[in-house]
Amino acid sequence: MTAQANGSPHPRGGLYFEDFSVGQLIRHRLTRTVTQMDNMLFSNMTLNPQPLHIDAHFCATETEWGRPLMNSLFTLGLMIGISVNDTTVGTTIANLGMTDVRFPAPLFEGDTINVTTEVVAVRISRSRPDAGIVDFLHRAYKQDGTLVAECRRQAFMRKRPVV
Repeated sequence: MTAQANGSPHPRGGLYFEDFSVGQLIRHRLTRTVTQMDNMLFSNMTLNPQPLHIDAHFCATETEWGRPLMNSLFTLGLMIGISVNDTTVGTTIANLGMTDVRFPAPLFEGDTINVTTEVVAVRISRSRPDAGIVDFLHRAYKQDGTLVAECRRQAFMRKRPVV
């Protein structure tokens, strides 16, 4: 992770709007091995009955993968979640949107992901003088370096409080 240029992070650890600059690359420390339980719980909690995620026999006999794929929305959420401690915990006002979401390679039970975040745009809010908008490009890789997910996320971020 790169250091903040303009002072201390939020007491919870998040960075303020002023701490982000275009081109900044953050390599997140947290990694996570995904499990069958993750896949089953997430798919069931979201009422997603897709056998591609929850039916090993279906996957073994009727898919090119031969085993269940991790639910892509779980992968998306995990990728963004891993980024939070190093970027936005305590400093995000709201997520404004996610675009350009891609899953270029499959993720399976037992794979371990690591995540990077690149800052691709920053701008001061036109409606709130205490905030700005940061565009992040999150990327998740499995243990062999294969890119398994990416998305561009716009976050509405607090500016550093004036003391």
